[in-house]
Amino acid sequence: MFVDLSTVSLVWPEFMLILIATWMYLGGTFSRGRAMWTGLALVTYVVVATVLWRNERQLTVEAAEGLVRVNGPLIVDYLGQASRYACLGIGVLLTLLAARAGGPQLATEVLGTIMMLVAGLMLVSRANELVFLFVSLELISIPTYVLLYLGRSDRANSEATVKYFFLSIFASSLLVYGMSFLYGVGQGTTLIVGTASEPGIQQAVAQLPAHQQSLFLIGLVSVLCGLGFKLAAVPFHFYAPDVYQGTTHINAGLLAVAPKAASILALIRLVVAVVPPDWAAGWRLLAVVAMASMTWGNVCALWQTDLRRLMAFSSIAHGGYMLIGLAVALASPATGGIAATLLYLTVYVLAALGVFAALAYLSDDACDVRRVSELAGLARGRPWVAGVLAVCLFSLAGLPPLAGFWGKLTLFTGAIQVAWESESGTWGWFLALGLVGVVNAAIGAAYYLRVISAMYFTPPAASWAGRGGPGTALAMSVCGVLVLVGGLLPGFVLRTAELADPLRQQARTAVFTPVTTLTEEPAAHPAPVVVPAASADRPHLVPEVGS
Repeated sequence: MFVDLSTVSLVWPEFMLILIATWMYLGGTFSRGRAMWTGLALVTYVVVATVLWRNERQLTVEAAEGLVRVNGPLIVDYLGQASRYACLGIGVLLTLLAARAGGPQLATEVLGTIMMLVAGLMLVSRANELVFLFVSLELISIPTYVLLYLGRSDRANSEATVKYFFLSIFASSLLVYGMSFLYGVGQGTTLIVGTASEPGIQQAVAQLPAHQQSLFLIGLVSVLCGLGFKLAAVPFHFYAPDVYQGTTHINAGLLAVAPKAASILALIRLVVAVVPPDWAAGWRLLAVVAMASMTWGNVCALWQTDLRRLMAFSSIAHGGYMLIGLAVALASPATGGIAATLLYLTVYVLAALGVFAALAYLSDDACDVRRVSELAGLARGRPWVAGVLAVCLFSLAGLPPLAGFWGKLTLFTGAIQVAWESESGTWGWFLALGLVGVVNAAIGAAYYLRVISAMYFTPPAASWAGRGGPGTALAMSVCGVLVLVGGLLPGFVLRTAELADPLRQQARTAVFTPVTTLTEEPAAHPAPVVVPAASADRPHLVPEVGS
């Protein structure tokens, strides 16, 4: 695996986030102006997005056309390019949500740590090497520990932090253990998707002898265990209800979004990339975990009265929904399972952040809105907050015409399509997967409607005041509007998710080629060029890339 300055140039946006976060840690010791540091953080995300657009606009255009580049530990495709912009958007929302978190003494620590976490998410989205992927995941986990600890100085928060910390370390050890097996079956390479001159684990697994498949299965199960913890999928979910309940609304929103997005991206980059299409054990494992997660999460949420605990079980169920798309992708790469998962992940992130932002807006350190009954009559006292909560909860339930409806529709129809087109032995699995998903969507609607009923049809128990500040109000409003617009105009998100499906890109791509320079100046010995498949409206015209 060759790494040079061109590899470093591809991660300048992430370096900028890490450097500004470090400067915020140091600057916070001299100045405690929370508004100033919040403004700096928001400006940083805008500047980084601008730099990303200016420096890699051509790469993004080429990636949208199916061109895939491998540069050292990085893979440059449309999934990575689009995910980085989405991660910066998550950073903006989390910064607005946490504008008052940590108090005036710890504002820079909270904002800088969120910036570190966003940098880790961006690196995971383009990871193509085992060590690089693991380090990027740890750049998400470690800031999460810090943010949980800074949430609130009481016993419940400390207990939640300790639970998440030790269980996360255990999950990381399982992930490394599984990666060691993949390293072994990959014949000593840590590269996930290889090149013509340097094959990776994907190519080695495709030619794996039958007597070594058991080692690959052990590695795959261990990797799924490690990433399943971050996804909060059954049976690795048991920490979530207690941790969500013990921490703050802001940190619960962080846990519902960042680790889940990281695990889905890592599963796409590692598991979906290396499991052969004809290997049934991969999609069967994901299908079983998906059905168990959906059912357990939704059924247990029916009896919850604590809002954060209810959302924890909801998060478990939504992790199961996302695994439907990955199971579909492993069984039938051309069906678009990854695109459905990415679409669902996007609408889930917006709706979940909207719910927690609304709850944080209604709460402060002295008055924490925790139970469903405490939302009684919210529509009369705070109609806008109740409206945003209702829109986000309806989207999580999958009711039309909101964005969550399109997310569930693409997942379920993908499973049914595989069942319709498959042979005996496969169709029953995916028919059951689709039907279990539909039944769980109906179960989930019950507890979401219970919260909405309390807001609109229960007499108010107290007067409502916006205690969370303008940052949480803005984050809540942005999420609510985007959920509504995404439901009414889903075409852009659907097209972006389809372009970001790496399996479809590989189907259109002849070979992978290493890229050691991203300039248009040809080298003395040009490397093979990645050529998308010919089509009626586009000939084989791809600029050469020097090696």
